[in-house]
Amino acid sequence: MARGTHCGFSRKFEVPCSGLYAIGGSLKTRLFPRRLLISIFHLPSSILYSAAVQFRKITIVGVGLLGGSLGLAIKRRRLAKSVAGFVRRASSVAECEKGGAVDLATRDLREAVSGAELIILCTPLLQMRALVRRMVPMLKAGAILTDVGSVKGSVVRELEPAVHKAGAYFVGSHPMAGSEKTGVSAARADLFVDAVCVVTPTKRTDPAALRKIERFWKAVGGRLLRMTPELHDALAGRSSHLPHIAAVTLANLVLDPGNPRHQAALCANGFRDTTRIASGSPEMWRDIALTNRRNLARALAAFIGDLEKFRRALNKADAKAIAGILERAKQRRDSWSARSASPSPE
Repeated sequence: MARGTHCGFSRKFEVPCSGLYAIGGSLKTRLFPRRLLISIFHLPSSILYSAAVQFRKITIVGVGLLGGSLGLAIKRRRLAKSVAGFVRRASSVAECEKGGAVDLATRDLREAVSGAELIILCTPLLQMRALVRRMVPMLKAGAILTDVGSVKGSVVRELEPAVHKAGAYFVGSHPMAGSEKTGVSAARADLFVDAVCVVTPTKRTDPAALRKIERFWKAVGGRLLRMTPELHDALAGRSSHLPHIAAVTLANLVLDPGNPRHQAALCANGFRDTTRIASGSPEMWRDIALTNRRNLARALAAFIGDLEKFRRALNKADAKAIAGILERAKQRRDSWSARSASPSPE
């Protein structure tokens, strides 16, 4: 049995999305068919973070950038009496101890999960199913499981029935927060402040468990958005997964060692900004691409189609068409940027 190590570190628009409702104000918009979305968007507010303990024990499975940031946020806001972290490597136990992301870091899954009222899966997507199968006999009755995965459909389909059979509850989540940096050493207690946190309940979702998960994400600073797992994956495929693959492809193309030797010297701020996310975890993004492959393939097809339109205009020296493409992109991006409140670099 791996030894546990105790680590100490202690101490709150309008969006183009379907069936969207704002709480706490008169804004009610429905920009797409209501059936696509089942929920509410919580506007940023001046309400202080809740200092009340919400859970006696929270376990974070996978204490990397997101898991470590959650641990720091939970501890700073005193949302749990204790925070445990399950990690794979002995070196990770030491990193958790140094950074203070959890009270107990361990490689023993039973030790981490035992007695936990809330368990948050922060591992790569393709590891989640096997981990949940292992922990099912260890779950406390009435415990709530959630995750931070970037794909929701397959995660919810695979995990919800298994967790339900164990007498516990599963609520899918995806905080739209992150960084190209990896590991608990890059964790930040404010990572989720003003980040959109998507929850994806289903017909089987327990209402009380859902309320607790939404209260939790609000307590770490998030802005809540509910939608179906399927809609989440279609939207994230375009807005999150496609940009990552575009950045990866650009980095591989421009920085190919076969290019002239001064190529890299001509890569300045524009290239750095455009390709920043290509430095993200290859393991995590491999899992995201495979798990959401159908939506990502459709998004790639649309993206390639737009690139072909630009190439045709370029080949014809069609200044009007080129200017139109550039002007539309500027207008749309500027409009989105003016409305976006999220500081996340994801």
